[in-house]
Parts: sequence; structure tokens; C-alpha cells
Amino acid sequence: NILEIARKFNTPVVYAGSSSFHHGLYESPYAWSKFSGEELCKLYSSVYDVPTSICRFYNVYGPYQVEVGTWATVIGKFENQFRNNKPLTIVGDGEQRRDFTHIDDIVDGLVKCSEQPFRGEVFELGSGKNYSINEVADMFGKDYPRINLPAQPGEYDRTLADYSSAEDILGWKPKGKLDKYIKSIVR
Repeated sequence: NILEIARKFNTPVVYAGSSSFHHGLYESPYAWSKFSGEELCKLYSSVYDVPTSICRFYNVYGPYQVEVGTWATVIGKFENQFRNNKPLTIVGDGEQRRDFTHIDDIVDGLVKCSEQPFRGEVFELGSGKNYSINEVADMFGKDYPRINLPAQPGEYDRTLADYSSAEDILGWKPKGKLDKYIKSIVR
């Protein structure tokens, strides 16, 4: 629907993709649906000349993040649990590694994409550094209580962004540091 409106009014689209693209399109409905959106953007650029760009996000964190429920991020959950003096819930063994990106960096990338008439160009918006979930939990305090939950279907072992294309084409480079963000919460 959005692409049809964009076609009708000749409006650029910046699509919020996902790092899940790299982990098997048939491993989770989420990964498949995000990839399908990317493909639709490329199709509309190719067939209808609609300007589109695709930004793949890597575990976004920061102010106003979702902290509870199905769509909550691990940083949001941990922040909420820490603030409420509850144990941090770690899914599986906690050795899965994730690349985390501050919301300010995401917004910067989205704005930069909106300023150029791309045709299905893909940009990875991540920090280029990953941490295990256990390492993230340690940032809240090595002795802070934790609970391990069973591993979830569709979980993947690792995310790590290669943001070189965003840096080369957009002049985008992440500035946010996960450890500094968490230190500000723990204080």
C-alpha cells in the first residue's frame, strides 16, 4: 500500500529492513516478511521508477524503546528488569552475539537515505561490533541476578553489520556505544 501511494505521488520510500535477512529467510516469519518488503521496494524502483532505499537495522536501542512484550528488544527488557530490581532474563545459553545500534544512529541513516533518489539501494545500519548476550548482561553488573530461559525457535547465533556501503555512499558512521549507554542506566 505504501509503495502504491509512493508511486501515485512520486514520493521516495525509505524501508526499515532487518539484519534477519542474513539468517535464513525460512527460519522465521519475521525474516521472510522483512525480505519480502525489500524485494517489493526493489521491484517498484525497477518497474515504476519509485525512489527506494532499504536500511537494515541491527538491534536498535535507546530512549522510548519497547521494554515489555513480544516486540521488546533485549536492551529494553534488560533495562526494564534492572530498573525494577528483577533478574535479567537470558534466552538460551546467552552466547548468541548481537550487533547493537543506537536509535540516533538509525535516524541519521534514515535521514541521509531520504535525501537521495536511490533505486533499491541497501544499507546496513549497525555498529560493526557484536556482543554476546552474557557480555551485555555483565554490563549491568557481573553479579546482577539472571535467569536462563529456553532457546526460542528462529533464534540465530550471530549478527554483525558491515556498514561500509553506508559509510562510503552516505557518509554514515555509527557514533553510539552500547557500553556507555548501559553505564548511564546503571548509574
